[in-house]
Amino acid sequence: MDLLTRATSVDAELREATLARLRADRRARSRRTVLTAVVLAVMPTGLLVASVLLGGLGRVDPADVLPAAFGMRTGLADYMIFRIRLPRALAALLSGALFGLAGALYRRLIRNPLATPDIVGISAGAGAGATTVLLLAPALPFGAPLAGSLVLLAAVYALSLRGGLNTYRLVLVGIGLSGVRTAYTNYPFSMADQHSIAVAMRWLIGSVNGVDWTGVNTLAGGLALCVLCAARLGRPLSSMALGDDLATGLGTSVPAAPLGVLALGATAAALATAVVGPIGFVSLVSGPIAVRLAGADRAFGPAPFIGAALVLGADVHAQHAPLISPVPTGVLTALLGAPYFVRLILRRRPGATS
Repeated sequence: MDLLTRATSVDAELREATLARLRADRRARSRRTVLTAVVLAVMPTGLLVASVLLGGLGRVDPADVLPAAFGMRTGLADYMIFRIRLPRALAALLSGALFGLAGALYRRLIRNPLATPDIVGISAGAGAGATTVLLLAPALPFGAPLAGSLVLLAAVYALSLRGGLNTYRLVLVGIGLSGVRTAYTNYPFSMADQHSIAVAMRWLIGSVNGVDWTGVNTLAGGLALCVLCAARLGRPLSSMALGDDLATGLGTSVPAAPLGVLALGATAAALATAVVGPIGFVSLVSGPIAVRLAGADRAFGPAPFIGAALVLGADVHAQHAPLISPVPTGVLTALLGAPYFVRLILRRRPGATS
């Protein structure tokens, strides 16, 4: 009887200890979530203020900067702050959020950090469409970059689907088709005038310079729509993580749902690319950082903020960093992302997923 009593007491102590550890872990996760949310909110906001102030101070009276940001000044303050500095900063913020969201969507679906819109070639397709518009047919509608990205997505998806969707096949097919896009882009360059070539080259590198309020409104509307669609796709993505059979049993349409996620990611990347150009590696870097901060299942929330901070921070440095400024924003994101891409390639094993 004494043995039974002692065993019961030990079991009760173990249960209490386990519950205490679970409660401590839950409190730690809550504190980490709050801290992450605060940092992700403060970083883009601080960079936005820095971008506007660093470009405006010295040319505009400091007392006029804040009123000019709300359109309450005229003359030089209105021109510098409201028509140049603020649209540029907001364009960097919103385009980075779109790139970050696109990267999180692709990583969540494919579970491979290499499968992002800029690596798979979706941004390249948008670039091909936009290059055609810039060099050969300026009268074509704004939707040309979006059409180019969706066409390339359809080709990548079709060529990667043989025997089931394979993530490494998708990455390799995307890289291969990006080479085809480069060959296609060379043709319009051979027929365009020098001024158009200079404009297109700067755009292909990726730059938020010269973006006006029309571009900002396009990015804001596109981001709002893409976030709403991504929220609707959260449940299908969670069920697909359990496998196709279980996802089908839970009511998820396979393969319609994956194709919808791919199309939404392509649309987000294409909208950003249409306005600021294919700023490289933002989607690639944003996804893994978001996963480390919040976990794979909750990366949708942090990823747009991380992408916004990356592009906006790169643009601030591109304008004001000593020795290198001014340079297009895409130059600095490439300097950050290219080594990271090589590191991912060297660390990955064939057939691995994440």
